[in-house]
Amino acid sequence: MALVGAVNLFLFLVVLRSSCQGRENWVKSRYPFIKRASSFYRDGHEREGGYDYIIVGGGTAGCPLAATLSQNFSVLLLERGGVPFTNANVSFLRNFHIGLADTSPTSASQFFASTDGVINSRARILGGGSAINAGFYTRASARFINKVGWDEKLVNESYSWVEKQIVHRPNLADWQNAFTQSLLDVGISPFNGFTYDHLYGTKVGGTIFDGSGRRHTTAELLASGNPDKLTVLVHATVQRLIFYTTDGKKPKAIGVVFRDETGNEHKVLLSSNSESEVILSSGAIGTPQMLLLSGIGPRPDLEKWNISVVLDNEFVGKDMADNPMNAIFVPSNRPVQQSLIQAVGITKLGVYIESSSGFGQSDESIHCHHGLMSAEIGQLSTIPPKQRTPEAIQAYINTKRDLPHEAFKGGFVLGKIANPISKGQLSLINTNVDDNPSVTFNYFHHPYDLHRCVEGVRMLTKIVDSKYFTNFTQCDEETLERLLNISVKANINLIPKHSNDTKSLEQFCKDSVITIWHYHGGCLVDKVVSHDLKVLGVTRLRIVDGSTLSKSPGTNPQATVMMMGRYMGLKILMDRLGKKSGMSEA
Repeated sequence: MALVGAVNLFLFLVVLRSSCQGRENWVKSRYPFIKRASSFYRDGHEREGGYDYIIVGGGTAGCPLAATLSQNFSVLLLERGGVPFTNANVSFLRNFHIGLADTSPTSASQFFASTDGVINSRARILGGGSAINAGFYTRASARFINKVGWDEKLVNESYSWVEKQIVHRPNLADWQNAFTQSLLDVGISPFNGFTYDHLYGTKVGGTIFDGSGRRHTTAELLASGNPDKLTVLVHATVQRLIFYTTDGKKPKAIGVVFRDETGNEHKVLLSSNSESEVILSSGAIGTPQMLLLSGIGPRPDLEKWNISVVLDNEFVGKDMADNPMNAIFVPSNRPVQQSLIQAVGITKLGVYIESSSGFGQSDESIHCHHGLMSAEIGQLSTIPPKQRTPEAIQAYINTKRDLPHEAFKGGFVLGKIANPISKGQLSLINTNVDDNPSVTFNYFHHPYDLHRCVEGVRMLTKIVDSKYFTNFTQCDEETLERLLNISVKANINLIPKHSNDTKSLEQFCKDSVITIWHYHGGCLVDKVVSHDLKVLGVTRLRIVDGSTLSKSPGTNPQATVMMMGRYMGLKILMDRLGKKSGMSEA
């Protein structure tokens, strides 16, 4: 028997190795322009005369932007993380929570916690947030598009370009079906069926997970680029932007300095063409941080860290916002299939309602849930705030597992506040780009945000009590106080708890607030960038990502940020080549 077992193990390893090698070969043939950063000068990838565009950040917007611009111009895309294609923690829905819980230095997800005490993540991988999120795909409202001032026709064409390549119609899980029926049962109507559009009522949206549970990130959109004009460097961590300054003229971006995976620094320059640009696409945390490290921001903050001031702009890092989310645990007396967000209730209360299910299905799985992350971090409110480091969290994981067993067999109904009025800020804690800056979101600082949360929680409790959920979960009726008590324990943050957090819905909102990673702002239009997203006060520098948005679009921003990359790429091409050329050749 031992011999048979050894033979079977050997055959399994051979098949596994062959499968991995096959996948790697497929990646190389489909994306020949993706290289490790250290190969840039060694293998002669540097472009003589410089690049037309250098894009900092290969994320949700950066990848479609690079693919589009490369149709006509030379593009260098710099991504600090690795590739998603061969990373099982990224590629498969079943590993969603594991990928987010990996806090190692080279993981796809970089842990951070805001000063408010809410645990969060930022992407560190080609594909950005689309490689670590819950995959839900839904467009912004027509009102949002109109208010931003984007061209509606080009917006719709850009959405469609993304959707044809990486978006799928979900196979509705039984849990999600019960959730959808419960939304309708409590009056969140009409039922709008399957649609990408933002409509009041209940709907099923798209997903970037295919029918087999494989994730399709924006990194796949790079295959639409021109391989002769596109270079993508992974493990390329940009340290700062390079500016040319002369008296009486605006500072001019001319290139960047990046560090490769071996620790060596390299300088890469734009072409001399006045229309060439550095484009920041590093997200709402990374982009304002990069501006500050490069000398653009509030003068006192820059001088504090001995950073040479290129441009004094008090608004860099300001007006940061994160949509607060609260969740109620729904227990089940039977195992529940894992499902991420597939349906949503869009209410007129200013609250979006979603649901997830089926985390922690085995002893080897991660057993604790904070938001959708399911990361095993335990209840940390007893640890002093200054000691809440990733190392302390990991130590706590190993010693405390006091969640009720029911949490392993249920799901969560989630309420997200749309368009929070509360705002915060971002600032440097040092000059190391690898370290997270200090971020404060001021959740529920504005009383109207708290009011909407209370109304949202009341709606969540009605949904949980719906006959469709109770019939599905086969659980005895739970008291509201017990459900809130379980939910406070299951939704993990670093906020000290209060004795009345299950008696007062206001206190429950404050104590159990978590994130759904839809943070935005820090480089807003008319404060840091113009309406065409060019950085004010300097030349040849633009920003294309969620840091420019004052509101998070739709129930989930990823569709619009993907579209934004394509849209801005087309707009730039049209500006340089004329409308006919820009549209036809891209």
